[in-house]
Amino acid sequence: MNLNVFLTKISVWAIPVLLAITLHEVAHGWAARYFGDRTAELLGRLSLNPLRHVDPVGTLLVPGILLAFGGPLFGWAKPVPVAFAALRNPRRSAIWVALAGPAANLLMAAMWCAVLGLIVHFNGSVTLVGWIALMAQAGIVINVVLALFNLLPIPPLDGGRVVAGLLPPRIAASYERIEPIGLLLVLGLSAFGSFGWLFDPAYRVVGQVIGLLIGNSA
Repeated sequence: MNLNVFLTKISVWAIPVLLAITLHEVAHGWAARYFGDRTAELLGRLSLNPLRHVDPVGTLLVPGILLAFGGPLFGWAKPVPVAFAALRNPRRSAIWVALAGPAANLLMAAMWCAVLGLIVHFNGSVTLVGWIALMAQAGIVINVVLALFNLLPIPPLDGGRVVAGLLPPRIAASYERIEPIGLLLVLGLSAFGSFGWLFDPAYRVVGQVIGLLIGNSA
């Protein structure tokens, strides 16, 4: 592992990763408040301060290791607390609360696309423009990956909560019992490349989008 390369990666990825996980969690909190639950607001978790959402393992350790060894980058923040029973029409509202996080990531991916499309036309410091362009590409990648990762239909991921909200209550209760081991299950499957069918096409599409945005600068 080359230290200079690692530090360069950190400088490029840190802001996009922190924004991606912070706004993902805050979006859950905003949606929960909209549907009647103020738990996240009362606990100060609707803040855009990343320090309120950092998980030492999911935000720092896992992404750092993946960056250092060139693995596919993903991570997570401390989940925003939601009192689902306090929501208006809890089962239906829980679906929208769950979808708010991935939706925020897809919106951020679009915003980073706009930044990349603009910065490649900017006549300034080559070093600064190149660094911002790399950061925008990182922002596109991490937000698309986080959106897809969280939509996997396994509790406690957002996709799992969506599935639970759509299932009949009795079946949903049984389905949600896998939540304590759900994240470990997802990480284990990821380590064995079991989600290539989902992420490989996503990486190709993202690469084509980035290529088009950069190519338009010519």
